[in-house]
Amino acid sequence: MAQQAASMAFALPGGEQSLPSRKRPIDLVHLTRETFGDRTLETEILGLFSRQTSSIVDRLAHATPDERARLAKSLKGSARIIGAFGVADVAEAIEYAPADLSKLKELRPIIDDVRDYIAAITR
Repeated sequence: MAQQAASMAFALPGGEQSLPSRKRPIDLVHLTRETFGDRTLETEILGLFSRQTSSIVDRLAHATPDERARLAKSLKGSARIIGAFGVADVAEAIEYAPADLSKLKELRPIIDDVRDYIAAITR
């Protein structure tokens, strides 16, 4: 585990003793594996995710159920790639029950946490 942490491109907010990887807004160990530790690629992917989430969340609220399912599926895939598994889980729930608007309320604060985390690690 120490070797993985040493190869991560980004420092962990809160230090090495912060929350386990899967409990953070973004699983940095997963992100590092996906990008082979390339900080430039990580920064680019995280920036794209931040921009995408702004657009998708606004569109989800006004979409038809079919559109909402497609948008949620796209968000789920993007979230899984970067290791934002909390976002992916809620997006998946929206994808499979797009007429149920209750999950939309749950999504916004989780995305806000992820975006804040991205801002903290990419400074």
